[in-house]
Amino acid sequence: MKTVFTGLFVLALAVPSAQAQMGGPPQTITLAQGMQRSYEGVKRNLTEMAEKMAEADYGFQITKDVRTFGQLFGHVANSQFNACAAARGVANPNQGNDNEKKTTKAEFVKALADSFAFCDEAFKMLTDANATEMMKQGQNSVARAAILANVIGHNNEMYGTAIPYYRSKGLIPPSTERMQQMRRPGGF
Repeated sequence: MKTVFTGLFVLALAVPSAQAQMGGPPQTITLAQGMQRSYEGVKRNLTEMAEKMAEADYGFQITKDVRTFGQLFGHVANSQFNACAAARGVANPNQGNDNEKKTTKAEFVKALADSFAFCDEAFKMLTDANATEMMKQGQNSVARAAILANVIGHNNEMYGTAIPYYRSKGLIPPSTERMQQMRRPGGF
């Protein structure tokens, strides 16, 4: 568990650290701020990806042994509701609702947005002072920051998992598209 947490901690800090090196004045980024920035980054990637994929491709599977594109996003929503409920110390408001069983793009996009809205509060609550507070997750007591680091890690994993679906449809992943725009003359 310590190795997993250490790896996720490094991952959570990597994105804001890389962003801070891209220019501008030096910044002091705390653990909570680094995790909040990483969460916002992967939230943006997943939201843009979900919105850009065509309705007809939400039922697409790379192979018959994997989830459909839509089910990936339903899985993210389910996972976020579970983890962020634990991090917030509240009951899961999605309990008994399997978002992987949605059938339309609108339903998957809404489930994802609802899960992000719920998780936004968990990340807003995170401070350096309460990061190590032990929270109940299943039968375990887990540090609040460890729960939220797992949200970031899992979301990044699901974003990476969805990229082959995206590429096979001729689409460019949102993070790649932003980097390409930055490299163009006059890019942001």
